[in-house]
Amino acid sequence: MSDLHSDIGRKRQRAIYVAGVGGHRPVVPVAQAELEAAAQAAMTPEAWAYIAGGAGRESTLDANRAAFERWRIVPRVLRDVERRDLTIELFGRRLPSPLLLCPIGVLEMAHRDADLAVAKAAATLQVPYIFSNQASVPMETCAAAMGDAPRWFQLYWNRSNDLVSSLVRRAEACGCSAIVLTLDTTMLGWRSRDLDLGSLPFMQGKGIAQYTSDPVFRAELAKPLDVAAGPPPPRNLATIATALAQKANFPGGLLKNLTSGDPRAAVQRFMLTYSRPSLQWDDLKFLRQCTKLPVLLKGVLHPDDARKALELGIDGLVVSNHGGRQVDGGIASLDALPAIAEAVNGKIPILLDSGVRGGADVFKALALGATAVCLGRPYVYGLAIAGQQGVEEVMANVLAEFDLTMGLAGCASVRGITRGALGGG
Repeated sequence: MSDLHSDIGRKRQRAIYVAGVGGHRPVVPVAQAELEAAAQAAMTPEAWAYIAGGAGRESTLDANRAAFERWRIVPRVLRDVERRDLTIELFGRRLPSPLLLCPIGVLEMAHRDADLAVAKAAATLQVPYIFSNQASVPMETCAAAMGDAPRWFQLYWNRSNDLVSSLVRRAEACGCSAIVLTLDTTMLGWRSRDLDLGSLPFMQGKGIAQYTSDPVFRAELAKPLDVAAGPPPPRNLATIATALAQKANFPGGLLKNLTSGDPRAAVQRFMLTYSRPSLQWDDLKFLRQCTKLPVLLKGVLHPDDARKALELGIDGLVVSNHGGRQVDGGIASLDALPAIAEAVNGKIPILLDSGVRGGADVFKALALGATAVCLGRPYVYGLAIAGQQGVEEVMANVLAEFDLTMGLAGCASVRGITRGALGGG
């Protein structure tokens, strides 16, 4: 068992309480409501809308939390939980806990250090980080800061197979050990908060660092667009500010790009190539030809899709509704999990995200059939509040609560967490 995560629950408690003796409180709030409030105060309205918002009336976002609340943990006693083993094995690698960090795009909206701060925090706690395809920092930069710490790459399948292949090759070259193909965002959902603000960060050149650092994408900037870019925006001060933001966010910075048309071309090409609604099961053959890394499908919510993935030799699934950001009125990820776990029957790993807010949620997801659990918005809230330290504190809190929940429920190891540990549903 890794010393890094040994008895982490009580160690984390003691560290906070000892600091409290000296009058110091945690930099990042522990309670979820206070964490969200502090993060909102640290972000612009546009950033908060993009990170915290959901699709439509946000009923799917609410359903994710309600699903966790319907399941109740039923503790067992007198089971010797003095020593607890949080480790799991995933694709041949021993991990110190069943926690991973979700891919979340445009992190520069939360903090200037963006993905790089998250990468460093993840490496410190040996929590695998799934690099976002919509990152603010190129994957190579993040990988270089992580040493040999585990990382994966999230892939959005855009309209250029050459670009898809290039992104996968880069992920392999920088040490990513799995490809997570996200299938639930072939089109952007109806995101009311962003629409009310008229705010899409990609229009300012934010969140496209994986593209502007890619040789295939850069080579395409000089080519004419295959389709019209649409009507031009009105000419006013806001339009000028957007143009300057595009230049500032393009590699090299504002001064270097003042006279260059590449930043605007990059935004236009990104908007017209992301992503690909025509994607079908047969297209997965191309991805298999691109890489020998394990491939997981993210966004699977129906057991028939899980069975189809098994038939095609897919290596893993991520049960996810994209944090409620894509389909209003959609099924909660946790509600979809049991049927998918039954369909898969232990043949491939199943990860779960959407609605996970603390260690007790991790426990419930594992009990319902997940192999591991991905944390999303909470670590971004920590990032907004305190950068790398904020991410580390949020992860440490989630892991500590999970460790204590596991022990208090009478489970000495992750393998002992079963459906029998829960009631309700």
